[in-house]
Amino acid sequence: MKRVRFRDPTGTIRGGRWLDDEGQASVTTALGEPDDDAPGKTYPAEAVDVLPPAEPTKIIAIGRNFADHADEQDAEVPDRPLLFLKPPNTVASHGSTVSLLPDKERLDYEAELAVIIGETCHNVDADEAKDVIAGYTCFNDISNRDDQRVETNWVRGKAFDNAAPMGPVLATPDEVPADATIECRVNGETKQSSTRENLVFSVPELIEEITTYMTLEPGDVIATGTPEGVGPLEDGDTVEVEIEGVGTLEHDVHIP
Repeated sequence: MKRVRFRDPTGTIRGGRWLDDEGQASVTTALGEPDDDAPGKTYPAEAVDVLPPAEPTKIIAIGRNFADHADEQDAEVPDRPLLFLKPPNTVASHGSTVSLLPDKERLDYEAELAVIIGETCHNVDADEAKDVIAGYTCFNDISNRDDQRVETNWVRGKAFDNAAPMGPVLATPDEVPADATIECRVNGETKQSSTRENLVFSVPELIEEITTYMTLEPGDVIATGTPEGVGPLEDGDTVEVEIEGVGTLEHDVHIP
């Protein structure tokens, strides 16, 4: 099932299912299967504002979790997951125009598979990690390289407003293959292409490591890392992050 948060034409925020029938996307407030009798109202996708699929208290992002990306950054693959945080102010939605920092030489796109946590959890064993996963979504870890290169904790490099577009939906784990493809296109040109199989540290390993140190809450997000091919964004760019089993996150870029 693909769940979606959206604002309907009256301005009311709702939750429901994302439907895609022969390319005609729509959303419904019914959460059952399409042939269930559960009541619901259906809207064409273009008639609603799609909201981020979660409202995280925190985003835990993973650095250099694809060996080819570490190589293109002239960096070593870490011997344990490299963790950093992105706060709630970074979240941006599918279909939006994200306004980024002015006067920076390089602001990069980074396509990622993101995990959405479904329950409060701490000290989760990797073997039990699947029990705390609500689902997956597409994620763009936008990075300010100017400041990231010269600071240790990456606050200026990673935690600025609109630096975490995500969506459009939460796809339940059964929807996303173990070898799901991860792609990024900028203005229609493919820039990144890999699969979930190439993660250095798997999703269960990441959950075990993170929850050793901190409690995760429902709606918290783990951005699992980006493959090679990252590059700079320019004002007016359109970015698409497509993940097999989830769909395509699309947003435009505004750089003042």
